[in-house]
Amino acid sequence: MPHIVYFSSATNNTKRFVEKVGLPAERIPLRPKEDPLHVDDEYVLVVPTYGGGNQKGAVPKQVIKFLNDEHNRSLIRGVISGGNTNFGEAYCLAGDIISAKCHVPHMYRFELLGTPQDADRVREGLEKFWQQPR
Repeated sequence: MPHIVYFSSATNNTKRFVEKVGLPAERIPLRPKEDPLHVDDEYVLVVPTYGGGNQKGAVPKQVIKFLNDEHNRSLIRGVISGGNTNFGEAYCLAGDIISAKCHVPHMYRFELLGTPQDADRVREGLEKFWQQPR
């Protein structure tokens, strides 16, 4: 069964996208005072791009903290990123950075909170991905 871990800022754009996808999901806490998320199942990470697409700050700090936990990082199998096409070449840069650092595929890119078609493509793609032997 596909499993999603995601981070969403207070705007909840990424949260709304993940809800449209409709697969089991866990949220990385927004606030530092909240208990950190620890996962025990393989997952695909869904993450927004921060900082106007600048190299520094593109990956939210909360996501960095989550992935700095070696156990959490060992279970990532792919990344899906959101962004804003106004970022130009830095569109969905957070996914590119995580993909390179964690050696997993950057599976899909969507703008802002994604369209229903984006959600359908992601759901179908993740269901196929999870059927493949790893």
